[in-house]
Amino acid sequence: MFNVPTGLAIWCSEAMTLALVAFMAWRHNVRNKTYLYWGLGFLFSGIGFAMVAVRGQIPNILSIEAGNTIALCGQSAWVMGYLALDRRKFEWWVLLPPAVWLAGVFLPWVNGDYANRVILYNLASATGATALALAVTTSGVKGEKTRGKLGAIFVAQSVLCFGTALAMALLGPTDAEAANFAGLAAMAMGFLLTFACALTCRMIMERSEKQLRLLSFTDPLTSVLNRRGLFGRFDAIQEKAFDARHQVAVLLFDLDHFKRVNDRFGHQAGDHVLTVFARVARQYTPDGVFGRMGGEEFAAFTTVADQTEAEALAESIRAEFCRVPISTGEALIPATVSIGVALASAIEANRDKLISASDRALYAAKAAGRNCTVIFGEAEAAAPAPAQPDEKSGELVPTLDDQIYALRRVGSLGRG
Repeated sequence: MFNVPTGLAIWCSEAMTLALVAFMAWRHNVRNKTYLYWGLGFLFSGIGFAMVAVRGQIPNILSIEAGNTIALCGQSAWVMGYLALDRRKFEWWVLLPPAVWLAGVFLPWVNGDYANRVILYNLASATGATALALAVTTSGVKGEKTRGKLGAIFVAQSVLCFGTALAMALLGPTDAEAANFAGLAAMAMGFLLTFACALTCRMIMERSEKQLRLLSFTDPLTSVLNRRGLFGRFDAIQEKAFDARHQVAVLLFDLDHFKRVNDRFGHQAGDHVLTVFARVARQYTPDGVFGRMGGEEFAAFTTVADQTEAEALAESIRAEFCRVPISTGEALIPATVSIGVALASAIEANRDKLISASDRALYAAKAAGRNCTVIFGEAEAAAPAPAQPDEKSGELVPTLDDQIYALRRVGSLGRG
């Protein structure tokens, strides 16, 4: 015969240990309630089963009704933990496990019969396992293979509990046989729960690795791609352009007189300008790739049908950025952007050459007075960089041909 008090005592010690581990993990990031809920789940489970284990030594109302209710509240807390993991709100079905138990335990033919109480508890526990499966599998999160396996574990728990309740209802066991049923079901549940904990840890590790990979390709200030992430997407844009028989366009953006903004309004205001520009530009490049090259310089890789479409895209971003009010709370910040654009066919597109050409176009835009767009078509983009170092500063400056071309482009496009 299975010794119920011994089994419960073993689980209580394990549950309390797991609760302590979860609470310690929560202390590292108190804003994330996931570990708090899981810790409460193990704590409630441990306390509830401890009260059940001392049945006969404390009043039945505490041992049977309250103890099992608290234990089932632990399942509800675990469900809340998985919802919090996916940043989801409270759902009404979270409270079903203790609700099912409380709905039936005070019925005379249940309260006074040990076997019927075991049946009812297994039905309530099956509800809790089903709620766990729902919380895991209906999150909408994609790309986590472990999530499906975890959901299968909880489904297996639900089937086990419901099967145990059904078998007992059909067989009508004695109290001793009911205790064996309860013990065997508890051992199987504990075995499956161990697998569930392991799979949960693996899922969290996979998510952490995914977030770290994402952070390595993302600019922390503006939340757009950084230089590494931007360059890594060029091949996909080139392939997309080839399939659509379009051209590849590289747009290089430089916020005008950005140092003056920092000096006059402060670096916090400068960060705000960068964030606003990133938000504006990203709205206009949903089918392309946009990111921050460094400092006040941004870039976009996209596909365009022709030079006219590239001009329209660049001018839309420039004009919209000029119109957006950027305030420090006390004053408006005058912010504009200069844009250099280079085009190439999908077959001949080379990332480094296009960036170099768009950089030359950007220098020409600055030489033309800033707050304008300069376009280099395929012929200009394919030409070698004509800029030469300035004798005094050592910086590259646009040639006279570049400046004349820029002035011609500015005359046709106008100022914002």
